[in-house]
Parts: sequence; C-alpha cells; structure tokens
Amino acid sequence: MNRIGFVGLGAMGLPMAINLVKKQFRVRGFDMRAEAMAALEAEGGTRAAHAADAARDAEALVLMVVNAAQAESVLFDAGALDAMAPGGSVVLMATCSPAAVEAVARRVEATGRSLVDAPVSGGVVGASGGTLTIMVGAEPAAFERSKAVLGALGDKVFHVGPKPGQGAAVKTVNQLLCGVHIAVAAEGLAFAEKAGIDPAIALKILGGSAASSWMLNNRGPRMLEDEPAVMSAVDIFVKDLGIVLDAGKAMKTAMPLAAAALQMFVSASAQGLGGQDDSQVVETYRSLAGLE
Repeated sequence: MNRIGFVGLGAMGLPMAINLVKKQFRVRGFDMRAEAMAALEAEGGTRAAHAADAARDAEALVLMVVNAAQAESVLFDAGALDAMAPGGSVVLMATCSPAAVEAVARRVEATGRSLVDAPVSGGVVGASGGTLTIMVGAEPAAFERSKAVLGALGDKVFHVGPKPGQGAAVKTVNQLLCGVHIAVAAEGLAFAEKAGIDPAIALKILGGSAASSWMLNNRGPRMLEDEPAVMSAVDIFVKDLGIVLDAGKAMKTAMPLAAAALQMFVSASAQGLGGQDDSQVVETYRSLAGLE
C-alpha cells in the first residue's frame, strides 16, 4: 500500500498523516478545517477537495474521525468507499463500540474491500512521535496488508483477533480503565486537599507508592494547575465511557465503576468544563467537598 487517503486531520490525525508522508507514503488528506489541510500540504501531503477525493484510488483509507457515525457518513454518504481502489482497506482508527464496527465492516466487506479495526491509544504525544499503541481486529490477510501503514503510526501494533470489532473491544477496556483511573485520582487528591494536605505533596507521595498509576502521574500534575493545556477533553470521556457502558449492556456485562466515573465526567461537563482537559474532572470532586 502506497496510496493513502486520510480523513480527519485533527489534533491526532494531522501528525499521524504527516508521519505517513515522512515514511514515503503518498497521502491525500481531507478535513473540514482548511488550515489542517494546509499544514498537511506544507509537509508534502496532498489536499483533497472532499472525503471522496481523499479516497480516490486509495489502497488504504485511514479514518481518524470522532465516532462510528462520522465514519459511516464519510464512507457511505460522502462516497469515500466507492472512490477507493478495488480490494482496498478501510483502516478505522476512531474509538467506536464493537457492535458499530461490526456493522460498518459488513457494509465495507460487501464491496470486496476490507475493514481493519485499529483504534489507538497514546494521545497527541504518541500521534506526533509515531509511538501509538494500536489494537487491531482484522482478518489475517488484511492485517498483513496494513502492517506497513500501521507501523508508520505506532510502535506497538497488536493483532488482537481475526474479526473487526475485536480491536474496538480492547479499546473499550482501555477507555474503561483510563476513565476510572482519572476519576479516582481526582477523588483521592480532592480528599487530601479537604484534609488540609498540600495536594502537591500528596501527589508526590502517592505517585511513588503502591497507589500509583500511569494516569495519576500523568493527570495528577495537571489537576493542580489552574488552566492546564488541553491534552484530552472532559467531553472525550463523556463519549468514551458512554461507549463503554453501551458495550457492557450489549454483552450483559456489569460495569458499575465505569458508570460512576461517567457520572463525574458528565457533572464536570455540565459545570462548563467539557472543553477543558479531562484532568479537570477534579473540579467536580472539589465542588462536592466544598472546596474552592
């Protein structure tokens, strides 16, 4: 695969597309924001007029969109799927429910093309550095065809199963743990603050103890900042934990901790914090504790 279409040049999608260009792939990209396409063009990529133009004759079409509904709109309503090369692969990298991915895969495969279910973890830093973790659910031959593309985007590529939807299932578990870990880190730091303990000292102690987690050490410092940079917004976890609960309901699997964490992110969003960094869910805990 050398001809790559790329739709979704956001905070993660743009550096991912640029990494493909740097690895000598021919990338034609589309985004609703003209400045994003200009940035890709400045790095050697090609600007597309619309989603179907990005997919024109592409051997692989990478979708780094918000959700399954956007993926369906790009593929079926905007005509991107029909514009692809025969036998090409759709590489779906958005966070979607397993059931939604399975439904998209059936429609893609009916045209003789493949769906490579490949959600990612690693955020903007991983997207920029080409160090994403990629969880792939795909028929083995489709996975082999897409390995060069995936390897240009991440340094930890796992083939988790032969069916589209299985990558989404692993990403669902990932987002469950991430959301709960952020929420409980905020709960712990707010409790320490209520007890009159300097939260910076509490974070230093907890970050080096058995209570530590990657999320505590990554999000904890931003919980202590007044206006941290937005690395991942509160509303992302409103969406992702909603996907977690929908998947749990579909599989008849209880997820009470995920449900509790979701309510805290929903509360933070209702307080006007939806666009702020997800670490700011701590403000909801501070409000409940009567802290300023």
